Amino acid sequence: MLNQHLVWRRALLIFLIVMGALFLLRLHRADGVEQPSESIAAGHRLAEAWCMECHVIGAMPTGAKKVAPDFVAVANRPSTTKLWLKVFLKTSHPTMPNIIVGPSEADDLANYIMSLKRD
Repeated sequence: MLNQHLVWRRALLIFLIVMGALFLLRLHRADGVEQPSESIAAGHRLAEAWCMECHVIGAMPTGAKKVAPDFVAVANRPSTTKLWLKVFLKTSHPTMPNIIVGPSEADDLANYIMSLKRD
């Protein structure tokens, strides 16, 4: 009987440690700290590969013909949020090519575009 109680106590202790670690990991991700530079760099690479044909990736050069909004303008719209960008990237639009964007790619692109926001 003593061994069975010891096994249950150890199992409970391990469970509590794992749950605590997961809780701390979740807090770390939700604390609002700036996005990692790797994600922003990955988003920039994706924007160059997928978006540059129609969008200006950085600021709009003087005298450039504006076909689609440049990413700096998109980032600085009052309504632009990371969530809005992720939803937009996963929604089909008649004026855009139908690119299938995965969840991590949407995060990277949204992080890159939001990094262009001026304070």
